[in-house]
Amino acid sequence: MKRMLLLLLILAGLVAGCTSLTLPSELPTPSKVFDAQGRLIATLSPQKRIPVPLKDISPYMQQAIVAIEDARFYQHHGIDPVGLLRALYHNIRAGKIVEGGSTITQQLAKNMFLSPERTARRKIKELWLTIQLERRYSKQEILQMYLNQIYFGQGAYGIEMAARTYFDKSARELDLGESAMLAGIVRAPSLYNPATNLNGARERQSLVLQRMVELGMITPEEAREARQKPLHPQNRLAGQTRAAYFVAEIVKYLQEKFPDQPDLAYTGGLYIHTTLDLDMQEAAEKIFQESLAQQDPALEGALVAYDPRNGYVKAMIGGRDFSRSQFNRALARNQPGSAFKPFLYAAAIDRGYTAATTLECKPVSYEIPGQPPYQPRDFNGGYHNRPFTLKEALYTSDNVVAVELNNRLKPQTLVAYARRMGIASPLRPYLSLALGTSEVTPLEMVRAYGPLANGGVLARPLLITKILDQKGRVLEENSPQLQQVLDSKTAYIVTDMLKGVLEPGGTAAAAGALLDRPAAGKTGTTAYFRDAWFVGYTPQLVTAVYIGYDDKSRSVGATGGQLAAPLWAKFMAAALRDEPKDDFPVPEDIVFVDICTDDGLRATPFSSRVIKAAFVKGTEPALPSFWGSTTPWGLKLRDLLQQDVNFYRKNYEKP
Repeated sequence: MKRMLLLLLILAGLVAGCTSLTLPSELPTPSKVFDAQGRLIATLSPQKRIPVPLKDISPYMQQAIVAIEDARFYQHHGIDPVGLLRALYHNIRAGKIVEGGSTITQQLAKNMFLSPERTARRKIKELWLTIQLERRYSKQEILQMYLNQIYFGQGAYGIEMAARTYFDKSARELDLGESAMLAGIVRAPSLYNPATNLNGARERQSLVLQRMVELGMITPEEAREARQKPLHPQNRLAGQTRAAYFVAEIVKYLQEKFPDQPDLAYTGGLYIHTTLDLDMQEAAEKIFQESLAQQDPALEGALVAYDPRNGYVKAMIGGRDFSRSQFNRALARNQPGSAFKPFLYAAAIDRGYTAATTLECKPVSYEIPGQPPYQPRDFNGGYHNRPFTLKEALYTSDNVVAVELNNRLKPQTLVAYARRMGIASPLRPYLSLALGTSEVTPLEMVRAYGPLANGGVLARPLLITKILDQKGRVLEENSPQLQQVLDSKTAYIVTDMLKGVLEPGGTAAAAGALLDRPAAGKTGTTAYFRDAWFVGYTPQLVTAVYIGYDDKSRSVGATGGQLAAPLWAKFMAAALRDEPKDDFPVPEDIVFVDICTDDGLRATPFSSRVIKAAFVKGTEPALPSFWGSTTPWGLKLRDLLQQDVNFYRKNYEKP
């Protein structure tokens, strides 16, 4: 009786001394991130937590946690002197701590609002907040908050994450034995972790089941069956497994947008609607891991998929394992190699060159002021010593022709076109820029290839479409931003040239066979095989794949066609499996002509190597290929004759 009076006096003092303490008007609430179809991608919390409503938590789990942590939870009003005395009795009898004296509401107040210090002042705050929690919330609401708050070990906060971490199931699917085991962890997660101390966890499970029997929650037979059921808890860390790099960018964006509220993403209860497609993301993650499974574990990479029609980023991978490295390589700069060449060829087509224009692959030396002469070589270190049409030069990735084309157009022109098409990274206006010697990001590359896929229209990349607060008010809303940056005919002609990359004779012909739908793209391999790239597209999707080491002294030892292109093709096939196999729409005034690759003239029955190429009507070659046309005198005669044809077309043909 004396102890009870003393406790009442203490509580009276608490009421007098803590009237200034109040609960926050809104409890910290994790934000939720959704994909473009409204499917949940992630719940943002400082800890690894996935809050769920009480109805989605197994009744066994609800009973088990009450039985072991606070048997009189539904009878007391937050502070339970009877429970405190009972716990003291059980602990003295057992000779160790087997039961806590704090109620569930007290534990909730402590975990949600207070620091871990052990002082009398902190205890007073805890008791006062406990009383306020009980006054404001129902028992069901308190139990729901508690089960979503407590720590279960292995990085898992809350019952949903614990169920997934230990038993690979949802909280609603937990059976009696699993529930009792998880409830037993809470008192000492490191000591009773079933993945590392199964015997200790079994003892705690047995104690929880015994308390449930004593409280009439279950029968002795049910307890016995639960004890005997084999359990195989998993030894793994809890964590975000889907779209981890994408979600990290969402958090970063929110922190930059609301700098005065750095924790808003985790505590603001926001509803964040994104452009991501979970089906594409999961396909990307699966194929990415499978494709690199046999590679050196240190080999890294990235993948970005983007809809060129609206700018929606549909999938993003920034590395092989987010838990190992949070560095997002989808946004990191690396040399793209020959994947940079399409910007040069777009500039050339705009300036009057055609797919049939021929340039020679032969030894050449360019004088560079203050530096040794620049002598580009083909990828194999030599020269073909013959003319190439621009189309063949692009789909076979001839370096010497690309540098000569850049020399004729001037590097500043290439820089300007790359900028127009979406490259924002610093670019060095050198002749070698045509070979991708300035660093860019995979996200930039999909953006800059977008105009080729979408009739010359550039779409600004979007990750977020809408952000709502807890009350449904719109904080931000984004819509596609489109800009015509290339003539649609230029975009189509370059696309037609790049389709050859995925066809027999192209640098990624094997990938084209894997995809089996109209597509275009370009391989990229940097000097000494350091990095491998493939950037390719259909009318619906542009995807960039980058493979390389973070340590640039190391080389991947393979070309973009060998390493990156097959991964790209497998992903595109999976991502577009339900999409029609549409070809790129052909603009007006585009014509197709079979040309001889030896001289760029119209193919004849005697031409040994023939390709079909696209032209703006009136620019297609008019002369037939003839014997001797590849000799110096033949090329000169061809050019003179073609000039006469062009003059006639310009001055005498009716429009």
